[in-house]
Amino acid sequence: MTTTVAPGTGIECDVAVVGGGLSGTLAAIMLGRAGYRVALVDRNAVFPPEFRVEKIGGDLVSRIERIGLLDAVSANAARFDEIVNARRGRVLDRTRTPHFGFLYENLVAAMRASLPETVTLIVGRVNDLKTSSDRQQVFVHEQGMVEARLVVLATGMGDLLRRTLGMERRVIHERQSLTFGFDIRPADGSFKCSALTYYGERVSDGIDYLSLFPTVTGMRANLFTFRDHRDPWVKAFRESPTETLAATLPGLRKVLGDFQVVGRVQNWIMDLAVAENCRQDGVVLIGDAYQTSCPAAGTGFSRLLTDVERLCHVHVPQWLATPGMTADKIGCYYDDPAKQAADTSALAQAKYRRSLTVDTGLAWRVRRLLLVWRRRLVDRLGRLSPGTVARLRTLSGRPA
Repeated sequence: MTTTVAPGTGIECDVAVVGGGLSGTLAAIMLGRAGYRVALVDRNAVFPPEFRVEKIGGDLVSRIERIGLLDAVSANAARFDEIVNARRGRVLDRTRTPHFGFLYENLVAAMRASLPETVTLIVGRVNDLKTSSDRQQVFVHEQGMVEARLVVLATGMGDLLRRTLGMERRVIHERQSLTFGFDIRPADGSFKCSALTYYGERVSDGIDYLSLFPTVTGMRANLFTFRDHRDPWVKAFRESPTETLAATLPGLRKVLGDFQVVGRVQNWIMDLAVAENCRQDGVVLIGDAYQTSCPAAGTGFSRLLTDVERLCHVHVPQWLATPGMTADKIGCYYDDPAKQAADTSALAQAKYRRSLTVDTGLAWRVRRLLLVWRRRLVDRLGRLSPGTVARLRTLSGRPA
């Protein structure tokens, strides 16, 4: 239910979630389904277009299905079951597993439509927080106050409210990656494949890979790079994306077909950072509000799901079962082994993707070569003996 807080009045609830993007909305859904009274506060009644995660697949699909939200996702996304993986104009192999492509704002809208009746969506800007070891106060600009036992900050990379509470971000790697998002269409006829992952052709280009996939509105492209945003190439790509992309990835047309970039090119500069001084009374951070992830590594959605699942299924029920909301209680969430493992793995994957893309050392040159040849050999073996590859992937933990 969407509401406003009348001036001079207040709303009481068990949990106030500040930030109605993906992580905040998922937390509100899970807590609301558990029977808690939840206030979800966001400045936008309809989440605006924003360039964030636009594709999920593999284990993420299974996890979303387990929490009962796959139908909501699939109704607002395009499903595809095969991705062609290629480099330098040659197909390496194919990934065969369910994937879904979407626009981020449509995904958030689908999640908001799944909010249970125990969740109140409050449209307004939070301009202050007052926290304590017992009750928390969330002040909504020109409206009123929400009082709760616990505040969940799901404000992404916004720093205002965190700084209000004395929290800071420790930057691990400034401007770690630069990601572009844009629409693409065939210049004539249709593309040669329904979805494609095309890897960078030269280390000097700083391109990890280009991901092309369908959405309900057409073909979408995400280009993951480790280039400086001041690089002249970036300006050239924004001004002449079709020509610049074709020149940078000369083998792309061979596996995709002729193409044309249409509409505006979006970009997203990501700092790798983690919040500090966040073990405080009454408030907890989830998703990017706590730690950011490298888009190329594809760990952001997985991490936020782990945050939300551990917080809502394990810690909040324990915290609300006893009086108080002290920093000692909150610390149990940050010390959660599953959360820590997900955070550590995400940082390791971020470092790995960057080194694999731009490191010119001998060890990394050899590793790149071995990865390409291994994929080609496994793909060839799979065509000759699919059962053997399936058994090998089962033994290695990779999906068949």
